[in-house]
Amino acid sequence: MSGHSHWAGIKYKKAVIDAKRGKVWSKVARMIIVAAKNGGGDPSANLALRYAIDKGKAANMPKDTIEKAVKKGTGDLEGVSFEEVLYEGYGPSGVAVMVSALTDNRNRTGPEIKKIFEKHGGTLGARGSVNRLFNQKGLITVNIEKIGEDKLMEIALNAGAEDVKTEGNISEITCAPSEFETLKKAMLDNGIATEIAEISMIPLTTVQITDQHTAGRIVSLMDAFDDHDDVQNAYSNFDIPDEIMSKIS
Repeated sequence: MSGHSHWAGIKYKKAVIDAKRGKVWSKVARMIIVAAKNGGGDPSANLALRYAIDKGKAANMPKDTIEKAVKKGTGDLEGVSFEEVLYEGYGPSGVAVMVSALTDNRNRTGPEIKKIFEKHGGTLGARGSVNRLFNQKGLITVNIEKIGEDKLMEIALNAGAEDVKTEGNISEITCAPSEFETLKKAMLDNGIATEIAEISMIPLTTVQITDQHTAGRIVSLMDAFDDHDDVQNAYSNFDIPDEIMSKIS
C-alpha cells in the first residue's frame, strides 16, 4: 500500500510487507518471471530483472527461489505465463487508486479487483481515469538519525535525486526512474541503510484525510489489494496524519 507523501503510510506499508513475507515472495517471483521473459535472464543486461531480483533479496527471498523464477521466465523451466494489467479507480472520499497486477487470467482478476473496489466504498474507473494524477518515480526512504539531513541531501542530489523531503527522522528521496539504480548504489556505497527502495507512482497532489472512519475504510481497501495474489502494488494519493494512522493500524 502506498499513500504519499506521508511517512505514516510508508511505515504502515513496511509493516504489512514484514507480516506477509511469504506472499511477498510469491509476488516478487512473478515480477522476476515477467522481467526474465521480456528481457532475458542476465540481470546485468536486464534492468527490470536486476530490480526484481534486488527486491527479492531485500525481502530475504531464498536464492534458489529467485533462480527458479528466472528460469521459468526464460523458458528453461516450465511455468505459468503472466501479463501486466493496470486498474484505475477511486476509493472513499474520492482518493485516486492505481492497482498494478500480474495475472494469468484477466477474466478472473478484473472482476475480483472491481469487487474489492465496490466492497470498500470505491469504484473501478476506466483506463486512464486516474493515471494522469501520478508520476512514476524512484522512491527511497532513509532514517536520518545516523547520517543527518544535510549530508544525506548532498549525497542524494549528487547521485541524481530530484527532491528530498524530510518529516521527523525520515527523509523521502525521489528521482527519475532512469536514475534509480545510480541513487540506490550511492546509498549503498555510503553505508546508508534504506527503509524502502522502489520504483513507485507518486501523486502530483494528495487528498488530506482527517476523519478516522474514512481513513479506516481507505486502509481496508488498500489492505484488500495487498492481500490479492495478482496485485503487485497499489498506489493512492491519500495523506493520513500520524495521529489518525496510529489509531487504525
